[in-house]
Amino acid sequence: MPEFESIEKLTEFFDDNDMSEYYDAMPEVHFDVDIQRRNFLVSVDKKLIKKLAQLAKAQHTSTEQLVNSWLEEKAQAA
Repeated sequence: MPEFESIEKLTEFFDDNDMSEYYDAMPEVHFDVDIQRRNFLVSVDKKLIKKLAQLAKAQHTSTEQLVNSWLEEKAQAA
């Protein structure tokens, strides 16, 4: 397998070359994955999500961040 001076050069190389041709030359690696964060999907009315998106844009934030902050505020108050 060729040597690369940066990760960018490596990714460029494999953009144009099939990684399976170098599979035998690649070292075996082991690592642990500890996924802590979970996201949950909820249904939102079409008109409401459009309004939320407009409000988020006006506040220079994402709709997701706006909804999460509002839900957090509501949960804290409950």
